[in-house]
Amino acid sequence: MKKIAMLAMIVAATGMLSPIFALGKKKTKQTVITVLDYQDATAPNSYEDNKLIWEAFEKEHPDIKIEREVLFNEPFHQKMAAYAASGKMPDVFYMWPSGRSAAIHEKKLAKDLTPFMKQDGIYDNYNKACVDPAAQTSGYVAELPLGLTVSHMLYVNTSILNECGLSIPKTYEELKAQVPVLKAKGYETILMANMDDWVMQSCLFSCVAGRFGGADWADKIKSGKAKFTDKPFLDAVRFIKTLYDDGVLSQKTLATSYGDVVGQFASKKGAYLIDGDWRVAAFLTDSSTGKALISTSDQKNNIELINFPAIPGEKIHGSNSSTLGVGYGMSAKLKKNSKEEKAAWELIKWLLGPYCQQRRLDTGASFPSLKSGVSYANLEPLSAKRAAFYSAQTISTPVFDSVFDGDVPSVLNADLQALGLRQKTPEQVCRDVQAAYDASK
Repeated sequence: MKKIAMLAMIVAATGMLSPIFALGKKKTKQTVITVLDYQDATAPNSYEDNKLIWEAFEKEHPDIKIEREVLFNEPFHQKMAAYAASGKMPDVFYMWPSGRSAAIHEKKLAKDLTPFMKQDGIYDNYNKACVDPAAQTSGYVAELPLGLTVSHMLYVNTSILNECGLSIPKTYEELKAQVPVLKAKGYETILMANMDDWVMQSCLFSCVAGRFGGADWADKIKSGKAKFTDKPFLDAVRFIKTLYDDGVLSQKTLATSYGDVVGQFASKKGAYLIDGDWRVAAFLTDSSTGKALISTSDQKNNIELINFPAIPGEKIHGSNSSTLGVGYGMSAKLKKNSKEEKAAWELIKWLLGPYCQQRRLDTGASFPSLKSGVSYANLEPLSAKRAAFYSAQTISTPVFDSVFDGDVPSVLNADLQALGLRQKTPEQVCRDVQAAYDASK
């Protein structure tokens, strides 16, 4: 009985000690940071990005746990606006250098990332334009950008043009002359997602406004030296009407969503597509499936990326609308030197570091803001053509929703939709935009 009692005491003691031993193996308490991210879940490589970017970060930083909310298009902007209105931002968030993120900049809801970059000795690793404080509405580097972006690109399916005995147009007159030829073969001329409430003003009108108004057209309006009702802006709006009147842009584009248009172009419904440079990513190979909307062979032989051709009456030729790209910012509410601030910076540094920028380059999501540390050797043909497109660009002009905020871009886009439906005149569009701008001030 004594032996049994002794054995019971040993077992009991062992049981009591086991949790103590377990404590020794317990993981270090994690620092939790919240993230609001922007991602098109239907885009190629988006699923793999979750593993290769976000899960990889947590694996390399086991002391940090990410609570990430992912939205896309208007749901994202609506949620971000709600956060900005409350003044309570997530710890890390996807943002724009101005325009759609203007409230964040103006309310100083994001920290200046310059001291963090300089502290870690990486400030000079980035393209100078990407860390220029004057390029952001806040007047400091509130978001570390992924790169520079061109908001207008004309994607061309040359196999369709060849079938119809056509070639890439150099002037608008040449493009207009292709409309009946393409129609006779069952093709649309230009495909575009004009149902969405930002695409026209960002991806086409911004380019056209620059052609008629020059590189400083927006500065003149903001300084009070010009108005939206003046001739250069009115001429730009009139040209959009001309596109619809001539059938270069079909009213069908007004019922085409941003999610649908890439499939239409890939399946050869039209000879051209107007979108931003970022849309290249939609056509590349998805690493999780090995499939692409446009095969690498077709990318190489049948797709070209060009600027809009010469427009009658344009002030400058060959210009295009471009801006500082999107990136990530950090909440100004995070306490200085806190665990959360350090964790948030580690994440931003990771997202904008060589590993993630290489991933984004390889998948066509963006071209790097880093000056070195990434390789351009293994790009798919369409990504290589995108790089060549940048090197050929001459004069940069503003992207409308990067320089004007509030209701002004949405009023313009809605009116340009109404213009396509013949519900408004160019003069009415200009008056409405000027009124929206006056109200925003």
